[in-house]
Amino acid sequence: MEVVNVLVAAAGSWVFGAIWYMLLSKPWLEVSGIECDENGKPKGGGSPLPFVLSAIAMILVAGMMRHIIAEAEITTLIKGIMVGGGIGLFMISPWIMINNAYGMRPFKLSLIDGGYATIGCMIIGAILVLF
Repeated sequence: MEVVNVLVAAAGSWVFGAIWYMLLSKPWLEVSGIECDENGKPKGGGSPLPFVLSAIAMILVAGMMRHIIAEAEITTLIKGIMVGGGIGLFMISPWIMINNAYGMRPFKLSLIDGGYATIGCMIIGAILVLF
């Protein structure tokens, strides 16, 4: 049953990510450095690889978060959200910021990507304690 919980939590965060980046596609493209065509679409886009890799990454994150939540005996929704938010905000987001800073990317990119990491982890934490 734990595998199903992890997969559902990963899917919830992954779907949220699709919505997040659809809503923030223009500002994200502006600061990401990805070249776009005359229609504003990324050049050479269409590869399924980023979607597959992001799904795998969400499964890995949700799996580790399940372990953390289980070992810490987190059982309430608010604590699941807080643990997820803490992991996203204080562990994943700073790492994103470091990578973007060394890559000379605008700080706005770290805010967009870190926002997804934080809220996505909150969603994972919520789903893991609910099911």
